[in-house]
Amino acid sequence: MPVPEGPAVVVGQVGRDLVLEVDRLPRGGRSTDVRRRRELLGGKGANQAVAMAQLGWPTALVGVLGDDPPGDLVLAQAVSDGLWVSGVVRRQGAQTALLVDLVEAGGTRRLLEDVPDATLLTAADVEAAARSFTRASAVVLQLQQPGAAVRAALARAPRDALTVADGAPPDAETRAALLDQVRVLRADLAEAALWVGGELDGLGDVRAAARQLCSAGPTVVCLAAGEDGDLTVWREPGGRVREELVPLLGQDPVDPTGAGDSVVAAFTVALLRGADPGTAAWQAGAAAASTVGRLGGRPALDPGEVTRLAEECRERGGAGR
Repeated sequence: MPVPEGPAVVVGQVGRDLVLEVDRLPRGGRSTDVRRRRELLGGKGANQAVAMAQLGWPTALVGVLGDDPPGDLVLAQAVSDGLWVSGVVRRQGAQTALLVDLVEAGGTRRLLEDVPDATLLTAADVEAAARSFTRASAVVLQLQQPGAAVRAALARAPRDALTVADGAPPDAETRAALLDQVRVLRADLAEAALWVGGELDGLGDVRAAARQLCSAGPTVVCLAAGEDGDLTVWREPGGRVREELVPLLGQDPVDPTGAGDSVVAAFTVALLRGADPGTAAWQAGAAAASTVGRLGGRPALDPGEVTRLAEECRERGGAGR
């Protein structure tokens, strides 16, 4: 189905990322040197929006920042990244969300999140950003936000826009609305278990969950399958169900942070450009491989390199790491 011309709108978390690389975390009462430090625009919504812009699709961001100095810096970074930021709320008296990414040698990651309630979207915030949705080609919903805000954004999506949801359903009412209206659903293993109401153990369980969700409403379902990679299941116009399993591509990760965000962004952009879901899945896998090869969740995607890696890996039979 053709999509309208216009920007994509990403609705989700915006904050400040502090990334610290160490050889190993110290024991209690001890200290250790930080080998590398990065401070930058972050949060799942911002990471997805930045990735889409890097892949060449104009993107608007809807989220909440505090009215503090870190919020000033984060907003300036979003503008320099080419994002449309008229839908970003500056909440009076709130502290901007802070995410601390602790990365040990070998790619072990621990994430500390300080996300004040005041930095979560409300339905009123979404309504205030209504103009951002007017010509949207896609609306990407990051489901760490309250259900009322997610439903408000879903209601604002143009009828012919590509609707994409990423994460676990925040509540039963929002779950029903998403299954009824969203076209693409993405989730990791833990999130997928919440969608289907049971733990997933192995690729067989992931496949069953993806097919169950695909039959419940979404046209395309993409689920992380652990070390097996990412499984995409979709329904063709005639009703035939197809699937594509993309292994984890690239080398051993430096930092796994942000892989899922790059998957969502690249998958969405590929679909907007007319790719079939199987091809989009390989584009998404290549974008994730690029992201985990560097420190922090912020993507640095080169469209040509993403396409080259996707095509090369697909042609050689999907050999992953």
